[in-house]
Amino acid sequence: QVQLVESGGGSVQAGGSLRLSCGASGRTNRYYAMGWVRQAPGKEREFVAVVSGNSDSTYSADSVKGRFTISRDNAKNTVYLQMNSLKPEATAVYSCAATSDMAKLDRAATYNYWGQGTQVTVSS
Repeated sequence: QVQLVESGGGSVQAGGSLRLSCGASGRTNRYYAMGWVRQAPGKEREFVAVVSGNSDSTYSADSVKGRFTISRDNAKNTVYLQMNSLKPEATAVYSCAATSDMAKLDRAATYNYWGQGTQVTVSS
């Protein structure tokens, strides 16, 4: 089992920045890919970004490329999502997720473990 706890959400004006953190505990190891998924009110979950177990590769959704950066620190069992130039459409609950399945990492259904989520609100 893997337990995930997010922090760092909040309210910010458009153009601002936030950094989300996700602390992992339990059966964690560098072979889990870690991702961020968001869900806006009334919408389906949307993949945001993923980082491989040893940080040698990352992948982000086209909607956030160039503005959001995912990273991880395995020594601290923590994954980060740096969000810059935020837009109002980024308003959502952001959840950290983990998976040992390395296929289709851009799909929310691939992830086995989930945090409770943290709210991000971007005002115009």
